[in-house]
Amino acid sequence: MSGIIARVNQLTTHLTTDFLGGPKILKLNWVINFQKGATVFWVLGLMVYYQNFSDQAWVYLALHGSYGFCWLMKDAAFPDPVWQSRITFGAAFVAVAAVLGPYWVIPFLLISPVLGVAHIGADWLWLTVAIAIHTLGMAVMLASDAQKFFTLKYQPGLITSGLFRYIRHPNYLGEMMIYGAYAVVVWHWIPWAILAWVWIGLFSVNIVTKERSMSRYPQWKEYRKRSWYLIPGIF
Repeated sequence: MSGIIARVNQLTTHLTTDFLGGPKILKLNWVINFQKGATVFWVLGLMVYYQNFSDQAWVYLALHGSYGFCWLMKDAAFPDPVWQSRITFGAAFVAVAAVLGPYWVIPFLLISPVLGVAHIGADWLWLTVAIAIHTLGMAVMLASDAQKFFTLKYQPGLITSGLFRYIRHPNYLGEMMIYGAYAVVVWHWIPWAILAWVWIGLFSVNIVTKERSMSRYPQWKEYRKRSWYLIPGIF
């Protein structure tokens, strides 16, 4: 199993950094930041183009748009070293086609009439749930990324305190809560299929790879016994 994960990780690394070869002029975070920052304009443009100014569309705009700006602030204040790598133009295309582009399909499904004119998204009860999940997810993602950045800057090693005390990957949990909230707002199975593709094809591989990296520390076995992957007491 570990061999399969290693090969998948090698393939993912190749596709996201070296695909098609050529000069590595771009940085991965430039591509990501463009998509994150432009999301608010993409969603607003969809609303104007399709003349859809429903409550669900406005809520989606507020949630996904504000997340994009929070991501830009995060990258400026405590950037993730993983996203600072240089990549080829082919790798940038893969990042957009495989992950960042599908993320933009989610608001398109809500705002355009592609799912039928009768489809308006979640009702106010589930919009309330989505807003709550999104807010908590944003806090978890930002706080855990900040903790990881500043802890490793001044004290390299295995992080086992704070948000990492009971779950080993709180930053991934926060991201999943954020995008899960968008799927709730749309209220359709297609966004969940898109997220399943990203979570299984990308997040799960990254988590397993990170676990293997953390296992080199002496306190790993004890930490693993008392902690969980993403949700305390469940998984």
